Amino acid sequence: MKKILLITTGGTISSEKTSEGLAPSSKNFTSFLDTVKECNIEVKNLLQLDSSNIQPEEWQCMAETVAKEYINYDGIVLTHGTDTMGYTSSVLSFMLRNIPIPVVLTGSQLPISHPLTDGTENLRCAIAMACSGKSGVYVAFNRKVILGTRAVKVRTTGFDAFESVNFPNVAEINSGGLKINECALPHIKGDFSLDRELNKKVFLIKLTPGLNPGIFDMLINMNYKGIVIEAFGAGGIHFIRRDLISKLRETVGSGISVVVCSQCLYESSNFSIYQTGKRALKTGVIQALDMTTEATVTKLMWALGKTSSQNEIKNIFNTNFAGEISLI
Repeated sequence: MKKILLITTGGTISSEKTSEGLAPSSKNFTSFLDTVKECNIEVKNLLQLDSSNIQPEEWQCMAETVAKEYINYDGIVLTHGTDTMGYTSSVLSFMLRNIPIPVVLTGSQLPISHPLTDGTENLRCAIAMACSGKSGVYVAFNRKVILGTRAVKVRTTGFDAFESVNFPNVAEINSGGLKINECALPHIKGDFSLDRELNKKVFLIKLTPGLNPGIFDMLINMNYKGIVIEAFGAGGIHFIRRDLISKLRETVGSGISVVVCSQCLYESSNFSIYQTGKRALKTGVIQALDMTTEATVTKLMWALGKTSSQNEIKNIFNTNFAGEISLI
């Protein structure tokens, strides 16, 4: 019988009503676990946080806990709030390099104590994936399994809250059980290593028409080390009247690594198509191609935790570590 570790971190799935609204509690999953017969599950209560309060320090705590415990289990399930689950699943994919067992994040849109909860089904899906023996970091939600670096929350209340962006689902559950898409599994190469260091000085900008270039001066003065820009379409950045291109050149020249992705949820950025994109590339910015914003931000934090060299950062972004990017 497979041995699974369930690590709880809070989120809606473990929340209870309070005078201030739903809040994570120390609620355990005993009633649910009593119904699970297909594997042996042990529970570790790690955190009790709304996922809005999950930050880089908590990511490091989770990664360290998995690194310490994985040798004793066939798989690990982490319950987590949905709002930042895509960030956590992405960063754990980078931090838990070549993890040799499945690590599956899940949560719910209704507390597990609610009679109409989706938490029970999501947990069953996560446990099934954790028992699969397929190494990697995943998100299990609404009868599907998504690669950790491709999961994005796209609905605030619907049970089908997550989608796999620019990548097929790793698995789906239907009347035939858990059906795994072998082609979508991450490639595990080498021995496991915990890469826990992160640089938290990364800022995300959603480009809007007329954005004041002076914001980059502010970020330089605040000693940020990395900036992610969600540009228009395939990579549009304005340079008339408010010249962001010149400011990007100054920013990169100051030693800050700038990575640009698209505001569009699907398909890849491509800076070789339009004049604006080509001008941006000449400033030294890095393309994120078809990466999600969540994966781009966390990969930059992770990369800056390794090195401050802009050339090395670019090489890291030109490497596919956990299925996060489709390289041309």
